[in-house]
Amino acid sequence: MIVCPARLEPTFSPRPWGALSLAPLFPQMAQLAQPVGEAWMTGNESVFANGPYVGRKLREAWPEMPVEWRGTLASRSGVFPILTKFIFAEEKLSIQVHPDDEYASKHEGAAGGVGKTEMWYTLAARPGAEVLTGLKPEVTREKFQQAITDGTAEDCLEHVPLTEGEAIFIPARTAHTIGSGLVLCEIQQHSDLTYRVFDYNRRDASGRTRELHIDKALAVMHFGAQDCGKLQPARYEYAGAKESFFVACRYFATERWDFASAISRTTSRERFDLLIVLKGSGCIVWRGGEAEFGPAQAWLFPAALGTYQLNPASYTSLLKAFVPGDSMNFDHYFAERGISRKDWARLIRC
Repeated sequence: MIVCPARLEPTFSPRPWGALSLAPLFPQMAQLAQPVGEAWMTGNESVFANGPYVGRKLREAWPEMPVEWRGTLASRSGVFPILTKFIFAEEKLSIQVHPDDEYASKHEGAAGGVGKTEMWYTLAARPGAEVLTGLKPEVTREKFQQAITDGTAEDCLEHVPLTEGEAIFIPARTAHTIGSGLVLCEIQQHSDLTYRVFDYNRRDASGRTRELHIDKALAVMHFGAQDCGKLQPARYEYAGAKESFFVACRYFATERWDFASAISRTTSRERFDLLIVLKGSGCIVWRGGEAEFGPAQAWLFPAALGTYQLNPASYTSLLKAFVPGDSMNFDHYFAERGISRKDWARLIRC
């Protein structure tokens, strides 16, 4: 079995709230005819650009991947477990909520039956940019339902300003929306189940509004104390890089690496690693090969790859995501990086 870092080609999704330019992440898409809101980096339709699965879509390749690629913690049944996107919000998104696994498995089997917990990392933010995440303490189901009717649902949510480099965690069942003037990297469960409750009365070129899902949204929405919010990463120097640890839940764990000189890392046979390059370029070197990397790229590093080296040609920043699995030993993972028990305890949202 050939194991090597494999790059995935993005797919792009038009959205009414999206942007007409995706530069500088995608400079070739600087003058678009219609707004694009999302670049799906690990979507079902993403195609492998190299390696033994070259030319194949991720949804086709994942069920066939042996343990050398997927690791022992991730099941190859269903879809690839982590969906990553770049989000280009020129206008506000709809106010919405995502179901959890329990509700999705009972009511959304045809759509995959998987809920959606997610996090956002801020790549760019205009002055005053914000997201709305979580209901205010005094908001009840009845108050929120009336606010939908009145067009004041936005007033029921907490307003959270965001600047470049900040991240926020959104567990399933959390009411939320993304404000205008933001470019985000989203890391989430691989699910596209979204229940909209308010879309600012937007209409498409044909005068149609987008579908709302108020009954389903109210059925899953969490009222009372909220578990979402801005993340406070633990920052450490480790083996030549500045590493920031954002969150670890049962669906994904996320880190950021910043480095200007070569670093060496080793994969674990328990899990694959997903690297999303935010800025910088250089060369990936592993036993038996090498490949160039650049910004706005997603790379799948097989579990059995072993030791590899990242040689940057310029200052590089990337996000690493992986599936921890319920059985992962976080004690060992964080201890070997010198992270204190106090720090890692607050990062785990399992």
